[in-house]
Amino acid sequence: MVYHPANSAYPLARRGAGFTMWHSWLINMEQDTIRLDNSRRLFDDAGLPFSRIEAIDGRTLDESRVREVYDERAARRRFKYPLVRAEIGCYLSHVEAWRRIAQGGEPGGFVFEDDFAFNGDPAPVMEALSRDDGDWNMVKLFSIKARPRVVDHRPLTQTHRLSTPYAVPNGLVGYALRREAAARLADQSIPFFRPVDEDHKFFWEKGLKVALVQPMPVVMGDDRSATGTVGDHRSAGRRATHASPIHQAITNMAYQLSYRGRLWVHRRAERRERAS
Repeated sequence: MVYHPANSAYPLARRGAGFTMWHSWLINMEQDTIRLDNSRRLFDDAGLPFSRIEAIDGRTLDESRVREVYDERAARRRFKYPLVRAEIGCYLSHVEAWRRIAQGGEPGGFVFEDDFAFNGDPAPVMEALSRDDGDWNMVKLFSIKARPRVVDHRPLTQTHRLSTPYAVPNGLVGYALRREAAARLADQSIPFFRPVDEDHKFFWEKGLKVALVQPMPVVMGDDRSATGTVGDHRSAGRRATHASPIHQAITNMAYQLSYRGRLWVHRRAERRERAS
C-alpha cells in the first residue's frame, strides 16, 4: 500500500522530463502503530509518498527458518557475539526492502526504519540523490557521529555535501540505495552472521560504495517500541549467555583491531589506485 501525503505539491512539481524522485519504503512492525503514525506525519509534512514494509519479528521465526538465514557458527568465529532474534528479524526486514527496490521500476529507492525523524526539509536532498550520477551505490542519511572522518566530499545541494566516510557509520535509520546494489545485497546477504548495519561496515565484501550526506537530513526519533528495541533484546541476550565481562571485552577488542586493519588495507589500496 502506498501512503500518499495530504500535501503532494512538492513531489508532483518535480515529476517531469522523465524524472521522478525515488520512492520511500518504511520498515514497520505491525504492533508499532505509534511509530507508523509518527512516520506518516513526517512523510506527510514533507509531502512525500511512501510504502510500508511489514517488519519481520524475529521472535516468531521457527528454528528451521533461523538456521536457513543465520550462520551461528560464523557469528561465534567472526563476530563479537551470537545474534539475538530481534537482530535476525531486523536483517530480514531490510532484505525485503532491498527486494522491493530491486524489483521496482526506479533506479533506486529510500529505506527508513520507523524510529527516524527528519532534520529539516529532506525533499531537496532526496531529489538531488535521485538525480545524482556519482560513484556510489548506497548513501546514508544518518550517522551516529555528527562529524565522522571522511575521505573526500563534494557539494550535493546548496546546503548539503556528499562525503565518503573513512569508516561506514553504524545505523540504517535512513538511506538511499541504487537498484543494482539492492539486487546484489538481496541475493548475497543470506546467510548472514553479523547485524545488518555492522555487515555494511565491511562494504568491500559485497561491492558497496557508501557515501554520507552532511549535515544529516535524518536523525533518531522516538525509539519506543511495543516489542522493545533491538538494543534492549541484545542486552538481554548478552545477559542470558552469562559471558564474562573480561572475555567479552577481549573479544570486542580483537574484533575491532581486525576490522580496523582490514579497513586500513582497503582504503590504502583505494588511495594507490587513485594515484596511479
